[in-house]
Amino acid sequence: MNIVLGVSGGIAAYKAVSLARLFVESGHELHVVPTADALRFVGLPTWEAISRNPVTTSVHDNVPEVRHVGLGQRADLIVIAPATANTLAKMTAGLADDLLGTTLLASTAPVLVAPAMHTEMWQHAATQHNVQTLRNRGVHFVGPDIGRLTGNDSGPGRMSEPETIFAAANSLLDSLPSQQETLDHPTADLAGLRVLVSAGGTREPLDPVRFLGNRSSGKQGVAIAAAAAARGAEVTLVAANIDDSILATAGTIRVLPVGTTADLDKAMRAESAQADVVIMAAAVADYRAAEIADGKIRKEETNDSTLTLTLVENPDVLRGLVSARKPGQLIVGFAAETVQNDDELLERGRRKLARKGCDLLALNAVGWGEGFESDHNELLILGSDGAVLQAARGSKTQTAHALLNAISTTRAGRVS
Repeated sequence: MNIVLGVSGGIAAYKAVSLARLFVESGHELHVVPTADALRFVGLPTWEAISRNPVTTSVHDNVPEVRHVGLGQRADLIVIAPATANTLAKMTAGLADDLLGTTLLASTAPVLVAPAMHTEMWQHAATQHNVQTLRNRGVHFVGPDIGRLTGNDSGPGRMSEPETIFAAANSLLDSLPSQQETLDHPTADLAGLRVLVSAGGTREPLDPVRFLGNRSSGKQGVAIAAAAAARGAEVTLVAANIDDSILATAGTIRVLPVGTTADLDKAMRAESAQADVVIMAAAVADYRAAEIADGKIRKEETNDSTLTLTLVENPDVLRGLVSARKPGQLIVGFAAETVQNDDELLERGRRKLARKGCDLLALNAVGWGEGFESDHNELLILGSDGAVLQAARGSKTQTAHALLNAISTTRAGRVS
């Protein structure tokens, strides 16, 4: 499981080191998010050594990875130990002025809190009000215990022992539905919507034997279509040269096979007239042969060892759909880029978003060993203003649901 351990600025932070070790030794993926004050009690090198992952307190670190929201989105469980009175107050108010705050707000994972503070602070009406508010929101608490506090004080407010917090965390994890159960029984948030998805890769013939094409298998687009249908949508899939074994995973949704970019453009324009959501996941050939040979192009018929092909530009399918969209229609584009780093990926994605004018852009890096033909994917989902809405990683079914989550959220924002 992916666990985030939030550590706030109390003397009990030293006990959280033992808790972190328990999580790691049990095989969990652990990311520690300390507050700036917490690092005054236990230093950053300790947290990195124990968790075996990089640690930061700032939302401005690793910006291309969108870490300030990605940590919360990927978490299966968030544990706050120790949780000071200040941290409880900030959680209640929904403040997000540091990495821990943004992680909490960006997550739908269960939250387990282990309070630690002096007795008077714990018993103060403001703290008790905050605790009750958080409980009403579904936040889980373990402790505090009664015992020795800082200095000569003793009473309720002592953080529970690491073993007790660890046991409570495991109980929460055991109660969670499995990831497959969640995917098998998704929300019906797309019920009543007509969703049009393109998938696969277009092919441009050179002669009766050969074509210009790309390495897209269509797995991501098919996964999106299947996930949308599972969430209640009426789905049409425009499939460009996709193997039957992959199409079979889409279930019984309506499939329209196409070959060339012109075929895809025609089908998408016709079908989009009735669609509420259009998702252009297909990899489109940007160019086609100016002339297609009637017979096979043979080496012996050329004058030398080279062959020159004249290519002409294909129609821009996505931009055409944006130009012709009906009121209220949401259009999603895809951008597969070969890049050197995440900064370049974001830069190229934002430039494409500006050119195309779509509502969302799913951005991913591709290369010889990533993206195409794989069962896994990594997506950065950009809003129309170029802001990163979500970072998704996992199977193509998981990234499909992440994209649909962003679509559902964007549609809801338009209504409100």
